[in-house]
Amino acid sequence: MKNYILCFIVIFGICSVMAQNSKSVDYNIIPLPQSSVLGTGKPFILSAATQISYPKNEKNLEQIATFLSEYILNATGIKVSVTNLPILKNGIILQSNFKNENKEAYQFDVTQNKILINGSTGAGTFYGVQLLRKVLMSSDSKTQIELPNVTIVDYPRFGYRGMMLDASRHFAPVDFVKKFIDILALHNINTFHWHLTDDQGWRIEIKKYPKLTEIGSKRAETQVGKNKNEYDGKPHGGFYTQNEIKEIVAYAQKRYITIIPEIDLPGHMMAALASYPELGCKGKEYEVRKNWGVSEDVLCVGNEKTFAFLAGVFEEMVPLFPSNYFHIGGDECPKTSWKNCPKCQAKINELGLIKDSKHSAEEKLQSYCISKVEKFLNAKGKKIIGWDEILEGGIAPNATIMSWRSFQGGIEAAQQGHDAIMTPSSHCYFDHYQGNDTKSEPLAIGGYTSIERVYSFEPVPEVLTSEQRKHIIGAQANLWREYMPTSDYVEYMILPRMAALSEVLWTKPEKKNYSDFLTRLMNLLPIYDELKYNYAKNILEVSPQITMDTQNSSLILSLKTTSKDPIYYTLDGADPTVTSEVYKKDISIKNSVTVKAAVIGSTQKSKIFEQAFEFNKATLKPVILKNQPTEKYRFNGAQTLVDGKNGTTVFSTGDWIGLYNQDFEAVVDLKNIQEVTQVEMNTFISANDWIFGPKQFIVSLSEDGTNFSPIFGQEIEIATQGENPKILNLKASFGSKKARYIKIVAPIFEKIPAWHYGAGQPTFIFVDEITIK
Repeated sequence: MKNYILCFIVIFGICSVMAQNSKSVDYNIIPLPQSSVLGTGKPFILSAATQISYPKNEKNLEQIATFLSEYILNATGIKVSVTNLPILKNGIILQSNFKNENKEAYQFDVTQNKILINGSTGAGTFYGVQLLRKVLMSSDSKTQIELPNVTIVDYPRFGYRGMMLDASRHFAPVDFVKKFIDILALHNINTFHWHLTDDQGWRIEIKKYPKLTEIGSKRAETQVGKNKNEYDGKPHGGFYTQNEIKEIVAYAQKRYITIIPEIDLPGHMMAALASYPELGCKGKEYEVRKNWGVSEDVLCVGNEKTFAFLAGVFEEMVPLFPSNYFHIGGDECPKTSWKNCPKCQAKINELGLIKDSKHSAEEKLQSYCISKVEKFLNAKGKKIIGWDEILEGGIAPNATIMSWRSFQGGIEAAQQGHDAIMTPSSHCYFDHYQGNDTKSEPLAIGGYTSIERVYSFEPVPEVLTSEQRKHIIGAQANLWREYMPTSDYVEYMILPRMAALSEVLWTKPEKKNYSDFLTRLMNLLPIYDELKYNYAKNILEVSPQITMDTQNSSLILSLKTTSKDPIYYTLDGADPTVTSEVYKKDISIKNSVTVKAAVIGSTQKSKIFEQAFEFNKATLKPVILKNQPTEKYRFNGAQTLVDGKNGTTVFSTGDWIGLYNQDFEAVVDLKNIQEVTQVEMNTFISANDWIFGPKQFIVSLSEDGTNFSPIFGQEIEIATQGENPKILNLKASFGSKKARYIKIVAPIFEKIPAWHYGAGQPTFIFVDEITIK
């Protein structure tokens, strides 16, 4: 009897140790699967005894099985074997015969004896493996792992899920390009848009035109900072040999990622013109551009040598890139040189291109250029993608539009029966700031695109009919690298925003929930840590939300974080510590104050959030605008002007409102007649962004809201070439006057001046806090 008892104790002890060493995982991953049903059976135990099986003679699945074995080893330290023989138990079975019309669909079944990952194609199987990879990496067990019974059926919402990397402004080494591809694979992104040429560098070897890399791949130095006439004095260069291109394309193909190359034309071609000056309208004195922005020097479209050159370039590129698509740019091409070029004007006359109510003759010349390139690439079995500017002058017959300036280009393309890829800068430009505390963020091109804003992105506009919506084939995010010289910098700007994008493109919109996404994101961040990805930690810091309580004349400040550690805050301008007030409820602000807050845990403290609120007679008072801000820069509308916060030189954080091609006119209601001696308003000037501010600042007063008396007027000079972005404080001071209503009028400059690349176009005006004393 004692022996039986001893045996029981030993067996029980072994089972207890196994239970302690075995840790269960969950399936709370990103992107969220379309369907997931947990079972009630015993879990699958992943251990060193587990094997991965794939069908004989299935090379694609053999490669995926190899990936999976590597993923398991890296995630858990468990080494599993790979076989093409059937496995009866404790096996991970890879197949690709799942019946589903979506070619990237897969079924993921977990039972006690096996995990079955069955894709409708190898791509589907690969994404099922990515799911398992993320599940395993979220576990900290290194001996054996329990996977609960589950049946998951999953597939992407969009067939085109893209990410663009600019390698022209700053060259990306081959090793990092591969790492970038790995990051895409982790997030179920299936298209890598590779921006290979621009004014600042030509990055692909073309053997027929060796000067493109001998000259065009190098610039003498690089602009320092933003919109400054300063340079680092350091040569910058680099290019990819054709063998390296083949290597990278093959690397991506194994991960079911298609690479679409971009040769930007007919603008953004200074690197090519520096190499072969005869391709430009003036034919000489070009250099690889060392600063950012848009150059007026573009390809000469009236010169047939230009098209022979482009044919030679694409002739060598077509065998390197098996993608159905080639991207040919077409954006930001000033027409000034064409207007002054005899060859281009002769071509306009030859083609009979005439200005009409919609397009200039030069815009139609660009359409001719794009159509001619498209015809050549179509003959090679390729389709073209172009930025939405190729709609100007008439769209090429079979072109796909990449809509970046807004949703409108994609809408117009779909309405005309063309496919479109949505990549509006408002949601998809990852070169924008991702935190609104821009002083403590790495330098960005401008703008503000938080992870929440990315997650709110809906690629299919409601204005389209059901048939037109089929032409929205997907979306992508873009990463322009003017201000990202290093690979770590790139990772910081794309992560974790890429996680939000991946769920937008993969998961059905009705299943999306931002709060749930943030919870699952906490499972993804440790994976970034494990893979040594450099990511932005804004979501672990203090995130403010400010609302107006006009009835009680107060601002309501909510402080949020996804971190599990508490938020501490101060209202006296001191840095918060663990002895400061713990944030538990909304903060009501009724007077001028500086709020500082931080997430503080036992081992670390977040970056300090700081916001100054300045109250005056205008704060939280009603404001009526004559003209509404443009949708992209509307934010909280008129109330933005009296919310107690001053905007910074980053104009897209929601602290400014922007009007385009419209005068600014606002009336502030002080609610009763008061003594007024001073009226101020901030405006932002940034010529490079087409923001020129007002040409006048006019203040009028009224007691009844009907009869206004002008009290102040000021003329303002337009921004000059080379002037840095700045905040201009407009101030009207006068003797004490009684008024209830204050009207501010700030008419715009009607046209961008002649020295600017956008000469003749309408301007923006940005305005912020109105202060009345």
